[in-house]
Amino acid sequence: MIELKNVKKDFGDLEVLKGISIDIKDHEIYGIIGQSGAGKSTLLRCINGLETYNGGEILVDGVKVSTDDKEGLRHLQKHIGMIFQNFNLLSRLNVYDNIALPLRFWGIDPKSPEAKQKIDSLIELVGLTEKKKARPRELSGGQQQRVAIARALVLDPQILLCDEATSALDPEITKGILALLQDINRKMGITIVVVTHQMEVVKQICERVAFLKDGKVLAEGKPEELFVKPIKEIKSFLQEESGLLPSEGVNIQLFFTDESSDEPIITLMARELGTNFSICWAKLEDFRSNVFGSLIINVREEDKERICSYLDGKKVTWEVL
Repeated sequence: MIELKNVKKDFGDLEVLKGISIDIKDHEIYGIIGQSGAGKSTLLRCINGLETYNGGEILVDGVKVSTDDKEGLRHLQKHIGMIFQNFNLLSRLNVYDNIALPLRFWGIDPKSPEAKQKIDSLIELVGLTEKKKARPRELSGGQQQRVAIARALVLDPQILLCDEATSALDPEITKGILALLQDINRKMGITIVVVTHQMEVVKQICERVAFLKDGKVLAEGKPEELFVKPIKEIKSFLQEESGLLPSEGVNIQLFFTDESSDEPIITLMARELGTNFSICWAKLEDFRSNVFGSLIINVREEDKERICSYLDGKKVTWEVL
């Protein structure tokens, strides 16, 4: 659905994007994560033509994104919805009229039977039926973001771009917004691209994720692949520490993803090998309703080879620290 080929962007002497190449599949929820200044939001704005890019190519459903083709870009943007951190609602308009704004922009009468049915169904989808006539000041932050999501969907887009859409919300409300985005993805088949610095967002809904740093993609893959066994830069981003480990014996870190996470490896290993070891550190996390994680065990030097061979036999990824 979205292809980025060696995309480059600079603001004068400042290089913001340094050759970004990403493929985002149709109907996928894709995450772009990294620290502030990594180029995430700039990349998103290049995808929908709000920013020009200086090199490379961006294709959306096979059509090149180009600010030189004003009419083509305008047609493309009709099929791309966008939601922002600060909601961008008009305070003088109620929920219904805020959602209707894109229709007015495209010359569609928001009072027509078809438009009213469309807007009412979206209000119901985002759970705001009783707030239809409310103004933004009468809504909570989470409710305002639900209005913004409905507004982004009113033109039946193929793609929904989310720029830090949950950063201003508390964790419980964030969960509700993410569940809504998953529901939209399932029911409407919309491709969703999520730019965020929040790990919980990526873990809960994203099928794949790209990690950006200094305008480059350092890693790409399933969230559990990137964050259960992170590279050095991601580990620094996560500020993940395993604590003070024993100086005696051998410390081995085990990584549990996919099929290896379902088996009681630790219990079986202690029983079948007849050996003792200590668990020094562990971290388990929920990735789209699957629990993955890692732990560190401390074993005796003489048991190291047997334990490593056993883990290989069980197809558990491990490394000696």
